[in-house]
Amino acid sequence: MTVDGDMAAFVPQKEIVYNGLLPYSERLDREATELLAEIKGNLCRAVLLRELWPGVAFWSRKLFSFLKLYGRRFSKEDHVLFIKLLYELVTLPSLEPHMMQGYARLLIQLLKKKELLSRDDLQLPWRPLYDLYERVAYSKTEHLGLIWFPNSVDHILKALIKSCRLYFPASSTKEMLAEWRPLLCVFDVAMQKAISNMELFLPTIMPPEEHITIFNSWSDKLRCLENALCIHCDCLPYRVSQHLVNLFARLANDNIGYVDWTPYIPTIFTRILRSLNLPVGVSQMVSPRYLTNSYDIGHLVLWITALLGGPGNPGQKELTCLFNSIASFYHPSNHGRWQSKLMRLLQRLPASVVRRVHRERHAAPSWIALVPEGQKLTDADLQEFTRSLTGAALLAMFSKTGCTDAAYALQNLALLTPELAIPPVLEKTYAAMQTLTEPHTLTATLSCMIGMARSLVSPNNHYPEGRAHVLPLLMGALPGVDPNDFSKCMITFQFITTFTTLVPLVDCSSAPSQHDDLTEVLCVCVCLCRCFALIDSSTLEQTRDEMETDTQTHLESLVELGLSSTVSTILTQCSIQIYKVALHKVFSFATSNIFETCVSGRMVADMCRAAAKCHPAESLRLFVPHCCSVILHITDNEEQQSEDELDKELLWNLQLLSEVTRVDGEQLLKYRGDLERILCVCVRLRCKRAYTLACSLLEHTLRSLSLIYPTEYRSTSGGFDTDLPIRDWGRAGCVAALGVCWHVPGQEEEDFIFQLLSLLLQPELRRIKGHVSGDQPMSRCAVLHQSLAIVQHCLLGAGSMLPPLDGPHVSDLVHSMVDLGEMKLHVGVNYDDSRENYRQSICQTMRLLLHHILEHSEDDTKSLFVIIKIISDLMFFRGTHKKDFDSRWKSFTLVKKSMENRLLGKKQHIRALLIDRVLLQHEMRKLVVEGSEYKVVHQELLCDLLLLSTSTYSQVRSKAQNVLMTAMGTYSFSYRDLIPRILQFISPQHTAGTEQQFKGALYCLLGAHSGVCLASAWDWDCVGEVWPALVRCGLSPSMTLEKPSIGHLLDEVTDRIHRQHDTIGIYFIVSRQTIANEIAKSENPSPCLEMPSVDELKEGVQRQRIRNVVAARKYEKLVNDLLDCLEDRDLPWKFEHMAADLLSLQLREDHPLPPDAVLYFTQGLVHDSISIRKVCLRARLYACVSRCLCGVPISPGSRGIEDPVGLCVGDHEGNCWLQYDSNNLPLTEEQWDSQHFVEKTHWGYYSWPREMMIYAASEKPKDDLTYEEMSESEKIIFEYFSDPEFIDQLMEFLSLEDRKGKDSFNPRRFCLFKGLFRNYGDVFLPLLWPHLEQLAGDPHESSQRCVCEITAGLIRGSKLWSFGKVDQLWQLLCPLIRTALTNITVETYTDWGTCIATACEGRDPRKLHWLFELLMESPLSGEGGSFRDASLLYVLQGGLAQQQWRVSELLHRLLAYLEPKLTQVYKNVRERIGSVLTYIFMIDVALPHTRPTSSPHVAEFVTRVLERLKPLTSELEIHNHVHEENTQETDERTQAVKLLKTVLKWLMASAGRTFTTPVQQQLQLLPLLFKIAPVEIDESYDEMKQDARTCLSLMSQGLLYPEHIPLVLAALEEMAASRSWHARFSVLTYLQIMVFYNLFTLLSVPAEVLRIRTLVMQLLLDEQLEVRDMACTTLSGLLQCQFFPLDSSLQTQLQTLSQTCLPKARGELASTDLVRRHAGVLGLGACILSSPYDVPDWMPQILMDLSDHLNDPQPIEMTVKKTLSEFRRTHHDNWQEHRQSFTDDQLLVLTDLLVSPCYYA
Repeated sequence: MTVDGDMAAFVPQKEIVYNGLLPYSERLDREATELLAEIKGNLCRAVLLRELWPGVAFWSRKLFSFLKLYGRRFSKEDHVLFIKLLYELVTLPSLEPHMMQGYARLLIQLLKKKELLSRDDLQLPWRPLYDLYERVAYSKTEHLGLIWFPNSVDHILKALIKSCRLYFPASSTKEMLAEWRPLLCVFDVAMQKAISNMELFLPTIMPPEEHITIFNSWSDKLRCLENALCIHCDCLPYRVSQHLVNLFARLANDNIGYVDWTPYIPTIFTRILRSLNLPVGVSQMVSPRYLTNSYDIGHLVLWITALLGGPGNPGQKELTCLFNSIASFYHPSNHGRWQSKLMRLLQRLPASVVRRVHRERHAAPSWIALVPEGQKLTDADLQEFTRSLTGAALLAMFSKTGCTDAAYALQNLALLTPELAIPPVLEKTYAAMQTLTEPHTLTATLSCMIGMARSLVSPNNHYPEGRAHVLPLLMGALPGVDPNDFSKCMITFQFITTFTTLVPLVDCSSAPSQHDDLTEVLCVCVCLCRCFALIDSSTLEQTRDEMETDTQTHLESLVELGLSSTVSTILTQCSIQIYKVALHKVFSFATSNIFETCVSGRMVADMCRAAAKCHPAESLRLFVPHCCSVILHITDNEEQQSEDELDKELLWNLQLLSEVTRVDGEQLLKYRGDLERILCVCVRLRCKRAYTLACSLLEHTLRSLSLIYPTEYRSTSGGFDTDLPIRDWGRAGCVAALGVCWHVPGQEEEDFIFQLLSLLLQPELRRIKGHVSGDQPMSRCAVLHQSLAIVQHCLLGAGSMLPPLDGPHVSDLVHSMVDLGEMKLHVGVNYDDSRENYRQSICQTMRLLLHHILEHSEDDTKSLFVIIKIISDLMFFRGTHKKDFDSRWKSFTLVKKSMENRLLGKKQHIRALLIDRVLLQHEMRKLVVEGSEYKVVHQELLCDLLLLSTSTYSQVRSKAQNVLMTAMGTYSFSYRDLIPRILQFISPQHTAGTEQQFKGALYCLLGAHSGVCLASAWDWDCVGEVWPALVRCGLSPSMTLEKPSIGHLLDEVTDRIHRQHDTIGIYFIVSRQTIANEIAKSENPSPCLEMPSVDELKEGVQRQRIRNVVAARKYEKLVNDLLDCLEDRDLPWKFEHMAADLLSLQLREDHPLPPDAVLYFTQGLVHDSISIRKVCLRARLYACVSRCLCGVPISPGSRGIEDPVGLCVGDHEGNCWLQYDSNNLPLTEEQWDSQHFVEKTHWGYYSWPREMMIYAASEKPKDDLTYEEMSESEKIIFEYFSDPEFIDQLMEFLSLEDRKGKDSFNPRRFCLFKGLFRNYGDVFLPLLWPHLEQLAGDPHESSQRCVCEITAGLIRGSKLWSFGKVDQLWQLLCPLIRTALTNITVETYTDWGTCIATACEGRDPRKLHWLFELLMESPLSGEGGSFRDASLLYVLQGGLAQQQWRVSELLHRLLAYLEPKLTQVYKNVRERIGSVLTYIFMIDVALPHTRPTSSPHVAEFVTRVLERLKPLTSELEIHNHVHEENTQETDERTQAVKLLKTVLKWLMASAGRTFTTPVQQQLQLLPLLFKIAPVEIDESYDEMKQDARTCLSLMSQGLLYPEHIPLVLAALEEMAASRSWHARFSVLTYLQIMVFYNLFTLLSVPAEVLRIRTLVMQLLLDEQLEVRDMACTTLSGLLQCQFFPLDSSLQTQLQTLSQTCLPKARGELASTDLVRRHAGVLGLGACILSSPYDVPDWMPQILMDLSDHLNDPQPIEMTVKKTLSEFRRTHHDNWQEHRQSFTDDQLLVLTDLLVSPCYYA
């Protein structure tokens, strides 16, 4: 194929730019084009031939790899076609879940860069994706076990929808809203589904011309939701409001400037503040039990970001207020559950603003709508934003949870406004460098400075003085290299590395405008000296006891890494002059000492390597001759060569030489002879430590010569030769002119590599062969280990130069009509076929040696370990290990995150980071192994690995299994070849097997911990072999359950199958092929294959048909094989359970279960084993034989059912026929058949669907199937359930207790009986009924629970029975339920509640009128005591709650029944009545466009209750004198107290459950609550007082609407004038919480703010001391959250009060004057306490004013002392900083006040 033909006009969508910087980039364009042509040709061919597996699956993975390697290097036309093709594939109706998930992942990748494709380029229909999501997320059969989805499918589908919704057509919004409007019933769970669908699917990014169209449809249909969110959202169910917040946050963010949010800003910020759930107030605040005001911080941050900017910037004003009000919660001394949420808010908000500024100022132009000019954030806006967050960020730096969040926030703030964000952090950093007692402050400040480093040193007009701080910071940080403090040491290394990466270290003294000293040289030398000291303290002798290991600890390895990277960065950034000084210092240190080779030696050697890499020529000139001469001098002595322990000097020089050779290979050639001589001698030394170091030297030398890598990482290309390198500080590398210097192995280096291999590798291979053949046997294992070490290190060193293993393919693994070849990628190496293929030679030799060892010395595990590593490297290693690559990629990502400039974007990274990314791209190409061909040589190696995986020693098995799993994931379809071989080891016929082989084989089937389990592969052939073999292995002679390890292993395999099992497809149908045809005809490049011929297309259709038939047969064979295993009487019990378990996974919705399996599951219901019974119950027989009972769709409009004109929600004429009406119940068959029953409770409340599925009389199915009409499976069930003996056994088992005290209503049993009664009618009822009657009369817990489950199943199963049968059923059921309810107990009342709720769920109440009338029969009769009354109410509540708004008549009747009985004595009955009242009034909502409900109204109820509470209104304080034993008192006051107790229970129960807060009704009850609530928090108080306090706490947290604020304040003002000081006190505690939880709503009404200020000041002057103290606390809190400012008028007012004159004579003290003076002092104290962690300008003077009152009479003196003590406590930590705000005179006075006088003075 010619790929260059028409590619001239080719414009790629978005390439990976780093490919162009690779040294072999000129070959990549052609390679990518050929690969793309191959993918296009094979992918479209596979689709046209209808070969989903393996064809489409294989080539879609190839496309995924293409994206990873080349990015989107295809034309826009190809991009669109790929997306459309994948979209068609992923939405195929019969696609198996695993395949669908794979296509979804690929589609998400293709859609990732939304700027590449506009809505004009691509449009996707929303309906197929919605149907797919509905099938998966709301699957009707998943909970029945008929389909199994992957665990991550929900997450992936949501991600796919988020990627696709951008391209839904403009009309889709209207269609979606029409689809989901009928679900909008606030009482129903369907509401959550509707809103979550809207959040997921509604597109919000659109070009400006579409805004009007889209927003018109939104305004019509979603205005109600918008109002609900912004006004009443607090009352919606939590998940609904969560989805609404997410939806509107996205709408705001995607359309900044196009939606006006200004009217809603106060409400939005109030909701944000409430969602943080912060503890407020002095009393213990009670959280609503059923309400979690928690929203996703990510979406809140998006919304806040979108609200910023614009005229007046109102959003910023509220944001400033928000952070002022919560700033104190960021202080390190404050800690709680809320802190993580606050930290996430602080961390994400600046990042979000940075993204917005990038979008507005720096993003590349695209089709996405721009932010209008008037709405863009200005520099002034950004400065205001930074000021609002800086205070919180500086406090959060020292948080107990760490400084990471604060550092990230400050990093982004520094990008926005460096002049504001950096100076305060610098100030704290310098202070931390001076302190010795608080090392945590240094680590925190250095962490923050690391993130801000780039903003500090970059050329920046906003903060030019930042660069002057670099050298002082570096010099100040050097003492942090402290061997005694690990965390400080590591953060200092990171700090130094970060700054030196950005700043060249050059002597600029020659430049007239620069320094005239050598500070840089001094800095480098001091740093190296600190490092040397660190090394000296890290020698093995100083860090270990004698008996301890000599390997490095984890901390030491981290210090080593930090040290080497720091030195490397410093010396890389040095000019050559400074480098030479540093190099000599390092050389002198390394050669003047002899280090042990474990800890300090490794550190020094690493440091020398770091130095050598920067300038190899300079460093090698020093190190290599010195090391070589020392080594050769010592090894000249022949005796030394055979010593087991060698001189430390030799070992140290070997180690040093092995590290300094890890440099540019070209420079090593100068020392070729020396290195060759050293290697030839040292690899044959007998001392293990010596030859190990020599092998490392060999490996490093070969790698330096053979690999492709960059040779320098300086911050600027071309060195630091300019006059003023300061201009390069912080400069970003330019991708287009990166100037990477590559080491590419030349001919001379290649010759040296193969010369070394022939000198060192070839002799070892010959020796090993001689050992295997017996010609030259090795005398000791150690000699073999040495030979293997040499072979291994030669392979690791030269692996990139050795061609991969090749040979013939393994055929007949899969049959396909498309090519399944592997990708061959060029990685810069041209293999020379004329040279010996050492990889092949090593492979052959290792296989010979392996079989020799297994045969003669299997206990030589060390050799086997090395052989396993060699086999792994033979197959996979081409210069890079996957583990190393992953580690480096992760490290690169972390460094990029800490140093990237997100504001500019466009890959503005530092040059070293960009070079690292290019190298990673090169290494990624070497590691791509997706779809590698499985060849005979691989087969041989995998068979050897399987032998090792089942060998005697567990460690050998473990290592071999890991390599085997990797290999099977690498080579296409190799698992199909290996599985039969693995199964041989667990087969009963494998009589010669051992226990170790058995375990090894099981581990092979189990697979890697995070990988795929072979036992659950998505392949009928494999599952069909593995599952029966797993069960039959119970008969294997190697299997013994006496060993717990085997039992645990079998459990783990079964568990992994359960967790990873997805339904495997049987019927695949590829119907849509239009897009595949278009791809086949596309160009640029043209597909590599012709379109399939007509004959091939016919063959494809035929093959698809055959595949489906064969798959169905394989499924049936698997089921029958498992059943055959179960019939084997010799099978141990554990394997019988396993077989039953696996069989239960094979229930399907698309294929009937074979009758034999149905028979087994039916018989299993009465099996002796409880676990088998549970499995059979889980199989849920009705799922096996479920008959499809299809309703008939009707249009509501055709039946005269229409929506009212305009938007009208709730009860109206169009839906009143759905209401329960006792005068119009279907009591006859004619009435029953004439009515339309609507089972779904949400239909009709908001609107009617376009079509409803309703069963009309003529369309209902026949009641009973005749025996002849039944299928074979149905007959089996019919026969068994018609057998009295079977029923007796079944009922006996079902009524047994399973887990004492832990059993509950079992939904599986309910489902079983529901299915039986649904499918077979009442045919089994005569046999079951005697058992039910017997169980109903038995009060035992298990018997009652059994009745519950069967009763619920019976009621739900009779849904489609004829009237005659239903009526007859209820004649039997009503007495049964009555009997059971008389026997209700503490253990069973919840089960009966669940039973009735389950029976009524999703049912038309008119069809259950018998049940409701039964439950309404005097639930509070009192006959069975208080417990029975409470239980009957609970059961009734369960039934009514399911019916929501459709039983208003029953709710009225129940309320009328309960009202006279509200004066209950018993607590449990009161609590239940409170809960029932909540449900009665739940329907009374005041949402927008909602009609007044026909259900009971709260207002009317409260009016009636208040009338009955009148006896209490005149009392000063209400005390409880009614206890449970005082049941006879009937006077009005006693009855009122009892009623009040019940009302309190109702108020508590309704908090968080009701959908609107009835503020006006609550206000009417508020005065009564204030009279009860206690001041102190004392658990000994009685129930009424505790309830009142709880109610006040819950009510004060309620969301207030602007129209309610005057009413609340009027009520509080009235209570503030009460004669009871307890009530006045409670007003203040109420006010604290109410203001904080409605802060922004209140601030939006300035007049009400003034009223609150006046109220607090009034109570500050209260005659009661306790009230004044609480007013002080309240005033302090209000000032702290800046509810009103501490302006001059307030200060003046307080100072005037504090200066109130007191009479001279103490006896003449006027109480009014003292109160006024005390009020003034309290007010001044409140001002001091309102700023606990800083010192505002006004504070010093107020402190001085307070000091004047220290000698005033009590209680003033005590107040002043308390205030000063609190000031001292809160300001102690940062006193050195705070004292700067005071004058010397003020400090003198303060010292006298705050320092206690000395006792001895």
